[in-house]
Amino acid sequence: MTLEEVLVQKPSERAQCTGKALEEVLVSAKANDCLTIGVYESAKVMNVDPDSVSFCVLAMDEEFECDIALQIHFTLIQAFCFDNDISIVRVNDMQRLSEIVGDKAEEFEDAHCVLITNPAEDSWEDPALEKLHLFCEESRSYNEWVPEITLPER
Repeated sequence: MTLEEVLVQKPSERAQCTGKALEEVLVSAKANDCLTIGVYESAKVMNVDPDSVSFCVLAMDEEFECDIALQIHFTLIQAFCFDNDISIVRVNDMQRLSEIVGDKAEEFEDAHCVLITNPAEDSWEDPALEKLHLFCEESRSYNEWVPEITLPER
């Protein structure tokens, strides 16, 4: 999908399309072992090798909205992503994100931040990731620096 095709979509179609694209990318990245899950683990990866990070997903649930420490971490992660040209989005359903990136045997308690990283051999590429980058670029042109995406229901 080109930027022009994304631009002519209605907002509701675009939100649905980007939610599906995000789910596709997360599933593909998980299969290729290109995910980092958790605020602290993500911070470590960004500190050690920021060039390996391709995309960042921040997740917030109502029960954590008043968590000041988490909000500070989010602010620092967002600033780091902006400084390093890393596309970043928010999702409003951490449980759903945890279901996508986890498996039946493991549920992630700290799925507040998920990074999609590039493998060392650069063999993994996903067209849905390009859609997400275009969506983020378009959102920034409207001064929406951290757009929110709704993940599709199961």
